[in-house]
This record gives sequence, structure tokens and C-alpha cells, in this order.
Amino acid sequence: MRSYKVPSTLATLGFIFIPNPFLPGYQWHWVKQCLKLYSQKPNVCNLDKHMTKEETQDLWEQSKEFLRHKEVNKRRPRSLLEKLRWVTLGYHYNWDTKKYSADHYTPFPSDLAFLSEQVATACGFQGFQAEAGILNYYHLDSTLGIHVDKSELDHSKPLLSFSFGQSAIFLLGGLKRDEAPTAMFMHSGDIMVMSGFSRLLNHAVPRVLPNPKAESLPRCLETPLPAVLPRDAVVEPCSVEDWQVCASYLKTARVNMTVRQVLATDQDFPLEPVEEKKRDITTEGFSHLDDKNSQWTLAPRQAKNRQGKTRV
Repeated sequence: MRSYKVPSTLATLGFIFIPNPFLPGYQWHWVKQCLKLYSQKPNVCNLDKHMTKEETQDLWEQSKEFLRHKEVNKRRPRSLLEKLRWVTLGYHYNWDTKKYSADHYTPFPSDLAFLSEQVATACGFQGFQAEAGILNYYHLDSTLGIHVDKSELDHSKPLLSFSFGQSAIFLLGGLKRDEAPTAMFMHSGDIMVMSGFSRLLNHAVPRVLPNPKAESLPRCLETPLPAVLPRDAVVEPCSVEDWQVCASYLKTARVNMTVRQVLATDQDFPLEPVEEKKRDITTEGFSHLDDKNSQWTLAPRQAKNRQGKTRV
């Protein structure tokens, strides 16, 4: 990983900000996985409430031709991938009860588990296990309201966040919703680790920032994934055709992956007195929360550029 410096005031809270540590081209793999693989069944997404399993079986195949011709026909209906707002992995988060459960689980992607465990280890969290993931798919008008990620049963383990695509503003607040937040930019490839005291702090994403050059990609995404990869690499080759679809999507969007460990070692889910009635909660509330009673406002020029960043 490339070296980085964390502002001392945030580092003492256990908040670690890693500016894009990915090797040139390697972001391509993770973008492709978010759009092509992780969106597939048996993973759960916001479209499940409105469509049958057959209709959402392969969002990529149903959307790729729409996205390839996105610039030619701008009045076309949105593809299914463009209607995607969230996907859950591993232990699937129940949006109604705000809980995880043992009987709502599908295998967690091995490549994302490896990436998460490597990042956690590099940050000093030995033994981290990637058990649940929430992927958010943002468009230029998307926001993520003030919230705390507290549904996991073990808060001693960090929450990892990976961003790809267009930049956004991230607000890190306090234990109370009305505490003034610290604003910072999130660019493609950036990683955030919320641990220690910061693990249960309020946070939000009030704005996605379009590229100043109109519909174009961040420069770090212009370099292709190497054609020849190390034998032990978890990433896979990305074809030109696949990247054309990904690039078309990301010109007006960003994808964020958050990975969590739900249970402590040897911990089990508590027994529920009454079995919960399951239903899919697939509204877009997670990416478009709007709490008018407790809104953080973003003053002009409030977001700060990261300082002291070094790369080797």
C-alpha cells in the first residue's frame, strides 16, 4: 500500500483516510465487480421489491447495450443498472428491523473479503473478517443522509469504505446528530476506515461532485488494468467491452462499498423471542435520506483537500 498521513485530530478518533492506494488500473476490477458480479443473485438489491427474481437475474446483461449507447440516445429509458441503488452481500441487512440474522446469508465474495482483510491488517486490525457488505450506487443527484452504522454486534472491528467513480463530499460528525461535522473530499480509489471512537459517529454524503470536464472519468481510471497479472492476484482481467460499459456508467455516477464484521469471534446471533416476518425493504431511503429536523448544511468551500499526502 502507498504511504499516507491522517490528520491528527481524526486519527485520535480512530478514523483513517487512505488516499487511493490502488495500483494503476486495478480499480477497474472492483468497478466491474460492483456492476457485473455483485449485482447478481443471490445478492439482494433495491429492485427486488418491484421485480421478480427472473427479471433481476442478470442486470449487467440487460443493461450493457443501453449503457454502451448512452451518449447517442440520451432520451432513452434508464437501464436496470442505472436504477440500482443498493446491493447487500454476506449477512443481508434488513432495512425494516435494522438487523442482521443468521438465516439471511449468502456467501461473501472472496475477492472483496481478501481486499478488506488486507486493508484491515495494514491498519492494525488483525483477524478482521468480512461478513457483510452494503454497496451504494450514487448518481449526481444522490445523497446519503445522517446515520450511524451500529447494527453490527461487534463494534470493536472497523467499518471499511471504498469509493470509485465521481468524487463526493463526506461529512464526519459526532455522537449527536446536531454536532458540527468535518467535511472532506472522497475521490475514486480512496479508502476510509472507521474504528475506535469514530466507529459510531454520525456521518453523511450530502453531495456527489460532477467532473469539471463534464461527463468524463477521473484521471486515475484512465489507465487500464495490466493484461498480464500476477499469478496470485485476486483481480481478474477486464475486457475492453466490459470497461466501456463501466466507464459509461461512471461518467455520471459513483459506487461505494462498505464492508463490516458483524459478529465477534465465537459469537452467535441472539435468539429472537418471536420469529420476525421477513419482507424486502427496497425503497431508496438509504441513499436518499432526508431528515428535515436534523440536516447538516454544507457551506461553500467547507470541504477540505487532504494535506500532507505522500506516495511511494
